[in-house]
Amino acid sequence: MTRIIALFILLIPGCLAALGIKLMRDMIFGVLQPPFPNLWIQFIGGLLLFVIGLGFIGGFILHRDRKRNKVQARFKQKR
Repeated sequence: MTRIIALFILLIPGCLAALGIKLMRDMIFGVLQPPFPNLWIQFIGGLLLFVIGLGFIGGFILHRDRKRNKVQARFKQKR
């Protein structure tokens, strides 16, 4: 049950990152999505969604690997 919950926790930021990539791609091809008034604002919003989603997933994996002692010495927490 906890693995399913963890999957859903990772699925939401993954979808946000994918949406961010889509918004940035649409800006490159000149497709303006409805909530954004300008293309460059759409690109900034997509970049922000991508960075937040990827950062959350990366932090989640780093936290899990630290708990299992599977990281290099430079990534271990100093106590």
